[in-house]
Amino acid sequence: MSRNRKMDFAAGIQDGIPICLGYIAVSFTFGIMAKNAGLSTWEAVLISLTNLTSAGQFAGLSLITASASYFEMAFTQLIINLRYSLMSCALSQKIDNHYPFFHRFLIAYGVTDEVFGVSVSRPGRITPWYSYGVMALAAPGWTLGTFLGVVSGNILPDRIVSALSVALYGMFIAIIIPPARDNKIIGTIVVISMAASFLFTKAPVLCQISSGFRIIILTILIAGIAAYFFPVKEETNPEDKEDSSVEA
Repeated sequence: MSRNRKMDFAAGIQDGIPICLGYIAVSFTFGIMAKNAGLSTWEAVLISLTNLTSAGQFAGLSLITASASYFEMAFTQLIINLRYSLMSCALSQKIDNHYPFFHRFLIAYGVTDEVFGVSVSRPGRITPWYSYGVMALAAPGWTLGTFLGVVSGNILPDRIVSALSVALYGMFIAIIIPPARDNKIIGTIVVISMAASFLFTKAPVLCQISSGFRIIILTILIAGIAAYFFPVKEETNPEDKEDSSVEA
């Protein structure tokens, strides 16, 4: 691994530490719920290892408990997790084009809300090695938390379990505040997004929309309007300049 790759991987590890800690707290709750639903330790751990989606896993666990059909399970997961397609499309624009497809394929496995947040907030282009660094802590953290939750079972009081879940929201705030503080446009978009999300949660008709599909609608509307009125100027990659000068 070259020096630049090691530096990018180390930067990903550093940014992945708070994600790992937050994931352990939240997936710990999932592990406890999985055990109460009758799943074995390896079944719960396998779900977390292969999915890495809190909303999808909690919804899927509820459907398993309710003995729902496979079709209902698949359709629910499709709706809830559609947002990751949008995140992947946006994140693909941050990766240099000269990297092979298999890197993008591997990165797609670890695209979550938090991983996407730290990746798009990183200035300039990102390399697969940075994403691998973030995933190297995020994925094991989510899986480890599930394992600990299943093993612990009902030993811990409900108040402690609820308190642990707050860590994930604190991590979201840590991701949003710095760019919103430095850029008034981003800050305004964040406020509008929060207000719109609250409206979709409380409005009589809008509240019937699933959380995953709700995120997709708000993302397309707000991000589309913001991109139209406040387009981001395309950054020139220094490597592209060097390549063009060499060809000339």
